[in-house]
Amino acid sequence: MSTWLPYPVVSLGLCALWLLLNQRVDPGHLLLGALVGIAGPLLGRRLQPRGYPRLRAPAALVRLLAMATVEVLRSCFNVCRIILFADYAKVNSSFIRVPLTLRDPYGLALLSCLINLTPGTVWVEILPDSHELVLHVFDLQDERFWIDTIQQRYEQPLLDIFTTEADRADLA
Repeated sequence: MSTWLPYPVVSLGLCALWLLLNQRVDPGHLLLGALVGIAGPLLGRRLQPRGYPRLRAPAALVRLLAMATVEVLRSCFNVCRIILFADYAKVNSSFIRVPLTLRDPYGLALLSCLINLTPGTVWVEILPDSHELVLHVFDLQDERFWIDTIQQRYEQPLLDIFTTEADRADLA
């Protein structure tokens, strides 16, 4: 890792993305792509909370992503059905609070991505005092179902993936 290219793979990816978006490979676009590839990681370096994440259970990550894919597809059909065919007076859009144990910034970022990718749910914020996730649900029927789903299907695998036994002892 050098000073000018802290993340060379990301730099190469950004340059390639620039060229793909512009659909040209002339010298000007190559230069601009290289500048984007160098500047992006340099400017984003301070956003990195700490080194690279350590995946403690890669198999659990694969299972989590597979399960989340199924949930996203199922939720997509449910939200489409509600939008197209439901009586809007009966749609119960609401905010709920979900207590979280997960503290790892990478785990929280992945949890945020998984929640926001799922149609009908939006991560609003984490309350700093109580470490509760405020979640908006498009059609809330059972608040306890959502709390259990977030804690058991998403947070528990993320705890397995991103935390060590020492971290868990500190959380208890």
